[in-house]
Amino acid sequence: MTTPSRPEDVDTAFWLWVAALPLLVVGFLTDIATAPTGVPIVIAAAVFVVIILVAVVVTFLVLMRAGYRWARTVLTAGGLSSIMYVAVNLFVTERSETGALIYAVTGIFGAVLTAGGIYLLHRRDSHAYFTR
Repeated sequence: MTTPSRPEDVDTAFWLWVAALPLLVVGFLTDIATAPTGVPIVIAAAVFVVIILVAVVVTFLVLMRAGYRWARTVLTAGGLSSIMYVAVNLFVTERSETGALIYAVTGIFGAVLTAGGIYLLHRRDSHAYFTR
């Protein structure tokens, strides 16, 4: 049985996710660091959790690129959750002007890139590629 070659959509989706990941991380860390009640231990814990999550997402991205359907499913669910988190927090949380600008720019661009990656992972050619 031959393995189909990786479609361009999968490669493009991978790079969209790779571009979105640091944007979303910067937005989240800016939000945590500029919070009015920023306790140093909470900031340190948030940074630790973000480092772990980034490692997990990168691992899933590599597995998705290798053709694992379950990795695509996990990334899709996580990506949709991230998009919803950004969309809700754009309007709910009070921020300083600088914090709001950084969060808005990184969050919106990160969410759009993530949505594009999700879309490309579910196109016909991409869907046929995920066989594992």
